[in-house]
Amino acid sequence: MEPLLAEAYRLSLLRGVEEKLYQLGYSNQAGVDEVGRGCLAGPVVAAAVVVDPRTTVPGVDDSKRLTAEARRQLATWICDSALDWSVAAVSPAIIDRINILQASKRAMVQALNGLSIVPDVALVDAVPLARQGFPCLPIVRGDSFSYAIACASIVAKVERDRMMEELDSSYPHYGFARHKGYAAPEHLEALKDFGPCPSHRLTFRSVLPRAEA
Repeated sequence: MEPLLAEAYRLSLLRGVEEKLYQLGYSNQAGVDEVGRGCLAGPVVAAAVVVDPRTTVPGVDDSKRLTAEARRQLATWICDSALDWSVAAVSPAIIDRINILQASKRAMVQALNGLSIVPDVALVDAVPLARQGFPCLPIVRGDSFSYAIACASIVAKVERDRMMEELDSSYPHYGFARHKGYAAPEHLEALKDFGPCPSHRLTFRSVLPRAEA
């Protein structure tokens, strides 16, 4: 009983921002988060999730605190219980052209535009977005302090991991399925040995020196 009560209390705290906004009349709330900003390869991926105020999925937390298996299961439950959800990806080529911050913002806006339900408000993890016909509220460390953003972080992470696992089949010598494009030692060694592939971000400093060597 005690673990269940503790989890219920934790989730009630995580939904604190959302509850205040519900009281102010913001019924349809979208959490927005992105993953992959610090990677050397692969897209940056964002998710927007319109959470159901009547449903709370046990176990939802910042995606970085969860195992891969837990994220996959939670992502299924989140999408099944959400009023609406959407995922968007921005490619390495566009990241190189407009920079990673702007690419992250583009992915977030595209995820919001992909919703069939127009939110009354969007809660965004840290990144300030221009108003999209509704307010977008940036929350620093939002995936730790907002249930809706935590839901989005999980959905985005699971989707990007899936993309990187698919990419691994095309470029198996980089180990994308294991490190998901981050600067792991084996990834840096592969870049030294093979140079970048078309899915690498050529404007990132850890990629270019090895491409020019």
